[in-house]
Amino acid sequence: MTEETWTRVASLASLDEDEPKAVFVKGKTIALYLLDGTVYASGNECTHAFAMLSEGYIEAGKIFCPLHQGSFDIKTGTAVDEPCEEPLETFEVRVEGDDVLVQL
Repeated sequence: MTEETWTRVASLASLDEDEPKAVFVKGKTIALYLLDGTVYASGNECTHAFAMLSEGYIEAGKIFCPLHQGSFDIKTGTAVDEPCEEPLETFEVRVEGDDVLVQL
């Protein structure tokens, strides 16, 4: 049995409900989202084409890719709007005080 590895990636105060945030941790670029007071994390690269989701916009619980405006459900990583078809990798998140931790 392996021990869970949680890594601090940001402060809660640094997140904004309207703006995704890119963080770099253990060789990965992760996008963080603050949605209705809950923090979510996914891979930062769109699965359709090379574009950073942290440069996209959040609307109605979805992150929209800045390149072709396809979207993904922030909570599940599911591809929602074309041309996106493949889901995003998502990561478990927990908040301890002002620390945002992600399980990799």
